[in-house]
Amino acid sequence: MDLKISVRSLVEFILRGGDIDNRKEAGGDNAMTEGSRIHRMLQRRMGSNYQAEVTLRYTYSCGDYALIIEGRADGILEEDLITVDEIKGTYRDLSMMKGPVPVHLAQAKCYAFIYASQKELTRIRVRMTYCNIETEEVKYFYSEYDAVELKEWFYDVLGEYRKWADYEHEWKEKRQRSVRELKFPFPYREGQKELAAAVYRTIYHKKKLFIEAPTGVGKTMTTIFPAVKAMGEDRADRIFYLTAKTITRTVAEEAFALLRRQGLCFKSVILTAKEKICFMEETECNPDRCPYAKGHYDRVNDAVYELLTGEDSFSRECVEACARRHTVCPFELCLDMSLFADGIICDYNYVFDPHVYLRRFFAENQSGKYLFLIDEAHNLLERGRDMYSAVLVKEDFLEFKKLMKTVDPGMEKQAGKCNQELLALKRECETWQVVEYIGGFTQACTRLHAGMEKYLEEHDDGDVRKKVLEFYFELSHFLQIYEIVDDNYVTYTELRSDGSFQLKLFCVNPAENLRECMDRAVSTILFSATLLPIQYYKRLLGGTKEDYEIYAKSVFDPRRRAIYIGNDVTSRYTRRSDLEYYRIASYIHEITKNRHGNYLIFFPSHAFLRSVYEVYCDRFLDSAQAECILQEDRMNEEERESFLKRFAGNETEAERSLLGFCVLGGIFGEGIDLKNDSLIGVIIVGTGLPQVCSEREILKRYFDEESGSGFDYAYRYPGMNKVLQAAGRVIRTEQDVGIIALLDDRFHQAAYRKMFPMEWEEVEVLSEGQIARRIERFWDEWL
Repeated sequence: MDLKISVRSLVEFILRGGDIDNRKEAGGDNAMTEGSRIHRMLQRRMGSNYQAEVTLRYTYSCGDYALIIEGRADGILEEDLITVDEIKGTYRDLSMMKGPVPVHLAQAKCYAFIYASQKELTRIRVRMTYCNIETEEVKYFYSEYDAVELKEWFYDVLGEYRKWADYEHEWKEKRQRSVRELKFPFPYREGQKELAAAVYRTIYHKKKLFIEAPTGVGKTMTTIFPAVKAMGEDRADRIFYLTAKTITRTVAEEAFALLRRQGLCFKSVILTAKEKICFMEETECNPDRCPYAKGHYDRVNDAVYELLTGEDSFSRECVEACARRHTVCPFELCLDMSLFADGIICDYNYVFDPHVYLRRFFAENQSGKYLFLIDEAHNLLERGRDMYSAVLVKEDFLEFKKLMKTVDPGMEKQAGKCNQELLALKRECETWQVVEYIGGFTQACTRLHAGMEKYLEEHDDGDVRKKVLEFYFELSHFLQIYEIVDDNYVTYTELRSDGSFQLKLFCVNPAENLRECMDRAVSTILFSATLLPIQYYKRLLGGTKEDYEIYAKSVFDPRRRAIYIGNDVTSRYTRRSDLEYYRIASYIHEITKNRHGNYLIFFPSHAFLRSVYEVYCDRFLDSAQAECILQEDRMNEEERESFLKRFAGNETEAERSLLGFCVLGGIFGEGIDLKNDSLIGVIIVGTGLPQVCSEREILKRYFDEESGSGFDYAYRYPGMNKVLQAAGRVIRTEQDVGIIALLDDRFHQAAYRKMFPMEWEEVEVLSEGQIARRIERFWDEWL
């Protein structure tokens, strides 16, 4: 089995050294984005004897396998002495550069060696071309090499890499053998084998698959297992398991661990956010402030090799312990371990976010056979809109202008120009307004951005620099998103409730952006317990007509779950009153009074929750029979765990019930796993429709014009997703028994009933006076 590595990856891995220092890397992302433009511009200026984007490949024999080194030289200049051209865009002051960056030169030397060996040249020249992105000024650095000397240098680099390549080759051979012997770790449940087969077929045909998979199907293992089997047939070489929440990352790692216990040789890593894994109180990658940043690159390869040869699961705890032993940054160590992992478990943003995606895998000229498994895929829609949108606030420019007054008059003037452009837009805006042209504003932002870049290059430290850097990143994000704005965007301004004024590039339909990212994979499997209507999610999450969808059959006995609709109550805004709050409180009392146990009650908002809670406590609560706890606004992690522990420790043999009052779509509405008698009922007040606001109305208008489905896309579908997620908290195992009560007469309407899951075959519509007797009969059947 041959191995491949890019020239860039090779030199950056073997020849790196020194400190992590974000003071010198502020412009990295933006320089990379602008760099492509600079490359094209300079290449077009060259004459007919200049060949651009030359693909190069060299095969290095390692005995049992070949190491293939490949890449693309920016240009080959055919003169008396052949010249390999390497172009780098930068914001640096070129007059301050005395020579090329060593790792840049090493990359060019690799290209020079490969080209010289192919053409049997005895000498070759390298030209490092640096271009200032702001001024387009160009500076060249030339060096000549004898082909024999260049070969010795190149083979020395490969010699350094050989131990890594040998290990990787041996490991992959071992992994493939273990995959061929691997069996599904459980007896297949009904429909589970068919679902696994559908995942495999999708990978085989290099398509996407959208799976609506009810709770209990075992979707984690049923997607991971066929993906691993596909790796064993060389259809992929790495799995990315993408999640929105920490708890689902743990479930994925447990699935990989179970397969390892079955004999699978498989290395996995969980990527943890920098802020969470950093050892320092303040996350500042500065060698003057952080001992783990100072000299990190001098020590990190030893740490990587220790982990690689000693562990198969690169968990957070494992990475942290190794990072402390070698005094290296745990976050960067974690990222390095991903290069040697067969499975990478991480947040969506590592694949989809334009700023933090893993460039070591997905940057231009990088390639690989990847599989994307996207858990809780319904969350990717709003996350996608957020990742591909950008906002700037007028008051931030004013504050920055004041900051620069005594620091940099040039930037003060540039910030003032940005503020003036926003002031003109503000005068035209009463509440919120869609705008067609913001060219003057973006030009002013571009000039300010260049001034900030120069300031950051010239100043290494200080409180002012921190503030400049923070605003610089906001501006960078906005300008980067502005470059990709198309018909899937709406640009609007808004006077916010705090009196500030914002301009937003709003990605109303992220499908194209998401699809481009998914194209980096051989195949993508998107799955969720609430992916209804599936065509809505398929369309907005980047699916095509050629991609597949499947509805996994529920394994649960439908008799163990009762679903009731309260037909004489509503959460409609126009009907909210003391009388309606009383009716809802009465329903809660009637539903919970016949059996002690744990119940979650979901409301459209904190305000609505409080109104009903007060009535319930005043008119119905018997403290000897029940206790109420409330989801507070902005609970921290410790408070959330404390809330959930109350349910785990208060099962049905308790002498009184526990009622948890929660917000629909909030932290307890999905992703929590209360099995058996930890939860016996969920009451959902309202249809979950998002509150009317500027962005919901923009979505409604956009999709009305496009397909006539504006209300569905902006309100009904997102609302029902929250309802279905909340309802899914009740039945978690085949032994569970529970009730779901939907308190809103709209649930009886066809527009909502058609969105009920297939397994909700029997739903009863009852009034307040009927529901207690019906629930009593249900429990009598099971107790």
